[in-house]
Amino acid sequence: MQLTGPIVSTEWLAQHLDDATLRIFDVSIFLTPNDPDPGYTIVGGRSAWEENHIPGSNFLDLLTDFSDQSAPLPLTMLTPEVFAERAGQAGIGDDTAVVIYGADSMMFSTRMWWMLRTIGFNNVAVLDGGWNKWQSEHRPTTSAVANYSPSSVAPTPLPHLWASKTDVVNAMQDTSVCTLNALAPEVYNGEVTRYGRPGHIPGSHNIFYNSLLDPDTGTFLPLDKLRERFEASGVLQKPRAIVYCGGGISATMDALALTMLEHPHISIYDGSMSEWTQDPDLPLVCGDNP
Repeated sequence: MQLTGPIVSTEWLAQHLDDATLRIFDVSIFLTPNDPDPGYTIVGGRSAWEENHIPGSNFLDLLTDFSDQSAPLPLTMLTPEVFAERAGQAGIGDDTAVVIYGADSMMFSTRMWWMLRTIGFNNVAVLDGGWNKWQSEHRPTTSAVANYSPSSVAPTPLPHLWASKTDVVNAMQDTSVCTLNALAPEVYNGEVTRYGRPGHIPGSHNIFYNSLLDPDTGTFLPLDKLRERFEASGVLQKPRAIVYCGGGISATMDALALTMLEHPHISIYDGSMSEWTQDPDLPLVCGDNP
């Protein structure tokens, strides 16, 4: 089975649950803001998946198995070789199609989608609307566990899909690059501090990841509406986009939308604000303007 785009609908998935080459994974992680303190409390979703999930699905743990535990920041991308090995152990192979879903926000689904793409695995899509939409439509669920047989993925690393801190610093002086911040407006403008220091990277435009979704269905907006969301930033006219957030997670929501709009070169700043704010020499600005 060859997937035709970065998202699939709940209707499509319901019709293909029995396809032998399909691999379905829940990647849920639950975030609770540590108000009034900065940061979040992070809880993995495995236990929730064990209680109830889409039939035939398995669980991928982005907090542990699919993040670099030796990195100074949580949820950091593994080396492509290690990532590919673990994906293969989970049942992802070069001859499989993969659909990723999660509860609450789709940001962890898009994160897994992005990580797979950066090792050269493109036959992957995100379930549009995720677990919440699946449940709201009263589609089948189960607590039964059916593990996939191990497979193998031959990684073809695409390092240009990631941006480093140096890349972001250089982008501040490079008119060919548009830098986007995917965080909520009140975090972008500095009214709320989540990552040690308030504000945003100078020159970056705010495209809040949640503004890309239909508020009633939780699915991505139609292409014409997505285009409107990005138009004012100028990113659609720039040859490269760098997207960041707090830790390289919600930024992948913007990246998926830009992929649907056929942007030629999107990179995720994996360290994002969690890394940037730790260096007091790196600038931040407050307010609603880039």
